[in-house]
Formats: sequence, structure tokens, C-alpha cells
Amino acid sequence: MDSRVSELEALIRHHQECYYNGEPEIPDAEFDLLWDELRRIAPENAVFRGVGVDRADRFSKREHLMLMGSQDKAADPEAFRKWAAKVGHEQYIVQFKMDGASLELQYRDGRFTHGVTRGDGAVGDDITRNAVKMQGVMRDLPDRFTGSVRGEVLMSKATLREKYSDKANTRNAANGLMKRKDGVGTEDLVVVCYDALTSPAGAGFSFDTEIAKLEWLERAGFRVVEHRVFADPEEVIAYRGEVAALRDELEFDIDGLVVKGPEIDSEDMRRSRPEKQIAFKFEPEEAASTLLEVIWSPSGSLYTPIGVMEPVRLAGTMVKRANLVNPRLIREMDLKIGSRVAVTKRGEIIPKIERLLENPADAKPIQQPRVCEKCGAQLVDDDTRLYCPNQACPKRALYRLGKWLDVLDIRDFGDVILGKLFEAGRVRTIADLYRLDVDVLVDFERMGETLARKILRNLNQVREIPLGRFVAGFNIEGVGELIMAKAVSAGYDTLEKLMSATVEEFAAVPGIGEIIGTTIVDGLAQLRGEMEAVLAVGSLKIQAATADDLSGVSFCFTGTLKSISRSDAEELVRRDGGTTKSSITKDLTYLVTNNRDSGSGKAKKARELGISILTEDEFLAMVNQKQEK
Repeated sequence: MDSRVSELEALIRHHQECYYNGEPEIPDAEFDLLWDELRRIAPENAVFRGVGVDRADRFSKREHLMLMGSQDKAADPEAFRKWAAKVGHEQYIVQFKMDGASLELQYRDGRFTHGVTRGDGAVGDDITRNAVKMQGVMRDLPDRFTGSVRGEVLMSKATLREKYSDKANTRNAANGLMKRKDGVGTEDLVVVCYDALTSPAGAGFSFDTEIAKLEWLERAGFRVVEHRVFADPEEVIAYRGEVAALRDELEFDIDGLVVKGPEIDSEDMRRSRPEKQIAFKFEPEEAASTLLEVIWSPSGSLYTPIGVMEPVRLAGTMVKRANLVNPRLIREMDLKIGSRVAVTKRGEIIPKIERLLENPADAKPIQQPRVCEKCGAQLVDDDTRLYCPNQACPKRALYRLGKWLDVLDIRDFGDVILGKLFEAGRVRTIADLYRLDVDVLVDFERMGETLARKILRNLNQVREIPLGRFVAGFNIEGVGELIMAKAVSAGYDTLEKLMSATVEEFAAVPGIGEIIGTTIVDGLAQLRGEMEAVLAVGSLKIQAATADDLSGVSFCFTGTLKSISRSDAEELVRRDGGTTKSSITKDLTYLVTNNRDSGSGKAKKARELGISILTEDEFLAMVNQKQEK
């Protein structure tokens, strides 16, 4: 235990040094994990009584009028509740915790005199020449104010994107610019203020409450941090969730909330870490862990590697599994059993290992399976996939049935029912689905006639299907609806034309290539009999391709739609032969959003990739136009 405490102390001090001097080596979330671990095993450690020190030596030093300490933090709602119960505030002033560099603005008789960086909290660098050029620094104040104003030096996300894209993030960019000896670029920085203190020399002017400070800052012309007032800790917790969901759309980066009471406590503010305010951090989206084991999860013909890790807290939940995607990622990252890894959870159900942090000396190679557990065939490792090549493999056949129901969006025909029908030999091919009747389902599953009729009605209500979706439903490995839409758009617009096309012809289609072309030809040859059997039943036919459908066109929806639900909008796309995506990729055709200028991650990536952005009205006009034709 003592050795781990010493190790954590050294790591925290090292990364504080890096952070406050502009070159952090790890994400904030990873630093927070180190901090939380030390707090858990050594809560009275001296690290918690000190603050990181800015050691830049390019400027003269100046004492602060207002001590610039650091804040204790709450990493989750439970820790925040404990703090709230301890301090017992009647109200909670909640401010955005801006992710920039602290700066004190000093005034005498209403005139700006000095701009001082945080330094060690008592003494900082005098960067007055740079500060005067920053946006939001007031040169003259009302009320002949003498004292200091504390703010955060920030760079907007838009400025980073347009002028400083070589920097890792807005905080690093702001910290670097504000300390430039020549002052170049400081006009691109913005100071957002959140605190003020009158000096003894400014007698006759004082603040009664924290709110009074913020109101005065606004009247004085400063740009003031976003803030709200709540009466209950649970309201603060709910607000944190709302803000976290919108942070991508904010002008500046924030990494949590600052929560304090309305009363001004001068004694508390003289502490290096005030007790009556706290930084309520967002749940981390990235954490560090150790890879303990790799499980190869079979899904149809694919074997997907899932990493089992030491449990870590991510986005509000404890996670111990992460998607390793495919064999290539394992090789490219040089992952091993025992590797220290960075894990993210940004909307995914299963978190993802993003990168290798370290391979200890005792780390061991990851072993992957060699034969299919169901049919014994030799597995194929084509770098991006590990899969069973046997089209007749029972596991693959069952998965194909589920894939077909999923592609056609057939409701109520669950995996349990399908699995039992398959094991009993009643349904082994897609054509068998269309030979089912009510009596078979009722007798076999004892499900009741009403549900049996509903299942069959859902199955048979799809009478026509676009060619690309028909082929994609047979789950040829790596050949989805988008790939088939490209083939159809290239003129292979009937099943007969697809069946007779050669590898060379498919390879000539943009976006397909020789490898996928070979897969299509082989897959169609092996599944031709099954495809023809489905059509021979007579319940389903392939839609004739037209120039006016949405074949080959893909859409991603983000934000709130006004006149239609997202699921209904996606159904409109699928009905006309198009595809929908949940994320932005370079082959996406359109992003649909009612806010073209949104700062969300999806909108930003779409603009970077040059993807067309439609409003809801433009999307509906496009779909309706297709229908009318």
C-alpha cells in the first residue's frame, strides 16, 4: 500500500507540473483517476493540501490580491451529496467550470493595472502586456473599483478549429498563447470572469453575496460565466446531466460545474482548497485500465474480440469490458494481456479501447481461436475480421435468419422463438420463414393464436424489398446494404445481373474493389439457391430499381426533429431504398439537423468531411419529391 501511495504521489505531482505548464501528457479523466485512487487510500495525503505550480520564467512575478487556490472535486453524484450534506448551504450557486487558464485582473481606482497568471496561487507571472489585448478585459470600471477580478482565459472551439488546429485542445492553445513573450495571438483569447474581491485600499465598496459579485461583474461590462441558482442538491445533479449532454454545442470547453453557497466566506477563501465550494466534474468519457483477458465473442460467422479489464468508472457506470473491434486493431496497438490501456465510452453500449498506454515487462501475447466452435472449420483472419468461411455452418445459418428479420425490421419475432424453431428443424432457411403458418407456431411455442397471427402479419406485410436490402439480408460477410446500393447504382440492378457479374466488374465499381467484389461473387454463388427459394415462395418480390429512389443514399439524424419522430424519419429512408447511420462516416451522404451551425460533434465532423447538411424541411421535401415521382 505504501509503495502505491508513493507512486501515486509522484505521478500526480508530475502531471500537475505538465498541466500547469502547458504540456499535459494524459487526459484530465486519466489524471482524475489517479487523484481519486490516492484520495481513496490516503485521504490525508499532503498532495491534497497543495496546488500545482505554474513555473514559467519568461515574465516578472507579481503577488496576487486574491489567493488563487484550487478546488476539491466531486467525481459523481454520491460524492457531491456528501459534500452538500457537510456544508449545508441553503442555496447553491452553480457555474460552468471553464476549461482554460486562470488569470487575475488587478484594478486601482477603476483602472486596469496588471494581469497575473495563477502561478503557485500566491504569486504569478505578470502578463499585463498580453492581457490588455484579450477580449473581455475591461480597461476602466465603474465605482472606482480597487481590487481584483478572477477569470478564465479561453479559446473558443471555433477559433481552435479555424486558426490553431495543430493544438491538442483549447486549453493548451490558450495557455500557450497567453504566455507568449511577443504577445502574438493573444487577441484570439477571451477572458470569462466569475469572481471579484475588493482590496482594503478600496474601502467603501464591497459585496454582500456571491450573486452580488456576478451582478456587478455584468454591470461593469465583463463577460461572466454561465450560472444558475438552485435550492436543492438534487436539482444541481439534474442540471449537471443537462449541461453534460449539451457540452459539445457550447462555445467554450467546460469540464464540469463549480458549486458554492451564496454567502461570502473570506476565511474559507484563504484556504488553498476552500471547503465551501466544489468542482462537480462530469463523468469521465475516458479512463485508464489494465487488460486482463480477451474473449472472442461469436456472432454469426464473426468472432469479435472483447477485452476484459480491471473495472473503471466511465460515463456514470462501472465498466469492465471493452470492444477490441478486430484482429488488426490488436496488432496495430500491440495489445497484450496485462497492457495498460485508455478506454472510452462516448455513446457506445460496450466501451472501446482507444490506445495503448504501456506494455509492462510481464505482458503476454493475446491468443485467438483457430477453428469454428460450431462446425470445426478453420477460421479466416483477413486482418479486419476473424470469421468462419463455411456458409453451411449452423451458427451462421441461424444468424442469417436473425439478420434477415432485422434488415426487414420484422417485429415480435424474437431471438428465443427463432432459436427454438431453428433447433427443432422447423426453420433452417429464410424461405422456411415464409412457409410458417399459425398452427405451426401455436402448437410449437404455445404462444397463443393472437401473437402467432401478429408475428406472421408482421413478416408478410413486407411485400416488396429493394434489391440491395434483399441481398444484404442474407448476411454475406462484409457486404451490407450500402455496398449493394453501390452495385445497383452501377447498373447491376436485377438479381440476374448481380449473379452473372464477375469479380473484375464489381472491382471496377467505385467503393467496392477487388476484395469485396470477390466476397460478393462467392457469397452470391453459395446463396443463390436460398435466394431463389425465397422468391419462389411468392410472398416477397424484389422492387424494380428506379432513378428516383434513395438507393446508395445514406442519412444520419441528430438533434430534435419537429414534425416527425426520428424512427419515422429513418423508416421513410429505408422504405425508399436508402440507409441510415448512427454516426458520421466519410461515406455518409447527408446529415439531417435543424441547427446547421450546431457545435455538436456530429455537425463538426460533417463539416470537416464536407458532408451535406439538410434541415428537417429539406429532408422531407426530398423524400416527398421521390414519392411523387
